[in-house]
Amino acid sequence: MKSKSVIFSGLISGLLLFQAACTTKTNSTSSTAITATKSQGFKPEADLVKNIPGYMQEAAQQYKVMKQNLPAGRFPKTYDPATNALKTSGSEWWCSGFYPGTLLYLYENTKDPELLTEAKRMLGLLEKDQYNKSTHDLGFMMFCSFGHANRLNPKPEYKQILINSAKSLSTRFDPKVGVIKSWDSKPSDYLVIIDNMMNLELLFWATRETGDQTFRNIAITHADNTIKHHFRPDYSSYHVINYNPTDGTVQKKRTAQGYADESAWARGQAWGLYGYTVMYRETKEQKYLEQAQRIADFVLNHPNMPADKIPYWDFNAPDIPNALRDASAGSILASALLELSGYVDKTKGQKYFDDAETMMRTLSTREYRAETGTNGGFLLKHGVGHIPEKSEIDVPLTYGDYYYIEALHRYKQLAGK
Repeated sequence: MKSKSVIFSGLISGLLLFQAACTTKTNSTSSTAITATKSQGFKPEADLVKNIPGYMQEAAQQYKVMKQNLPAGRFPKTYDPATNALKTSGSEWWCSGFYPGTLLYLYENTKDPELLTEAKRMLGLLEKDQYNKSTHDLGFMMFCSFGHANRLNPKPEYKQILINSAKSLSTRFDPKVGVIKSWDSKPSDYLVIIDNMMNLELLFWATRETGDQTFRNIAITHADNTIKHHFRPDYSSYHVINYNPTDGTVQKKRTAQGYADESAWARGQAWGLYGYTVMYRETKEQKYLEQAQRIADFVLNHPNMPADKIPYWDFNAPDIPNALRDASAGSILASALLELSGYVDKTKGQKYFDDAETMMRTLSTREYRAETGTNGGFLLKHGVGHIPEKSEIDVPLTYGDYYYIEALHRYKQLAGK
């Protein structure tokens, strides 16, 4: 195996044309969004603001239920109501960072020490994956967990774990192709999914902390090539692009988790919106703001977007209006739109802000938010994982919970609470 220095020297030599400027260091992954949105003067809805502390307390109780049911050494994925059992994974699964991340958000809002203790326990199980080079999801896994731990209580060991995670993620970037590989497959394939946009925030953080521009340049190059190849003329996105690993040309475009290759899988659109909003935050490049707005406008103005703003699992599902909704896509969209609303003109920003409010209000009703002690301890019902594979259909999903709590947390901060 090549040494890390050899790997990084090779990457740097392939990045000579890449942008090298570095953004100003911030203290929080969300502070920029909060300041920008406040400056627009949007007024949060009083009833929703008043209810958020109660939602957080109830969520804390739910996660204590989950803690009691979680097998030792395992991470929650979903819940099977038919068997009344949690579905779990090891630390290597892409969802492993969401449970400790949600616990840390809840601890930040409730100050319940039991949540912090449980979060630290899970971080101990996850720590070894800082060296996991077999996955593109280290942003989800490590930044949504250790990133919050370091934000709330900065420690040299947390910082080093995150730097090592960024280095591991960077080994999956090939300068010939210009993107970070998502799924390992046969040698003639180089598979990249839209979800990968969510893992770039870790790389920007690593450049700010280390001064090494390689991380940032990889993120920018991946995002630029994703704009070129993942999106259709209407700014909906494919799920999977198969590149030629030799020259980076596109071999095939498809949508594995959606209804059809040419359909708009809802969670994929949410990943893209969130990812390009982060890209604008980190670079202030107008092209990323334009891309985020175009994705948002596609989603919010789509004729198949329901009035309550929780999307069907695929905007082109054949059985709309009877198709399943995806609460996880709704929670991701809500969090992203709150941030994006602060970066655009006031008229468009107000629409994004209002639609995010509608999403949060809907998700906070009992149609979506579970009663305490039910749902295996998960917060949200009605998530959709992978219908074509008949997996995780109309169930809670750990990432749905995470982005729901993140959206409430951001909204609460916007209200100055």
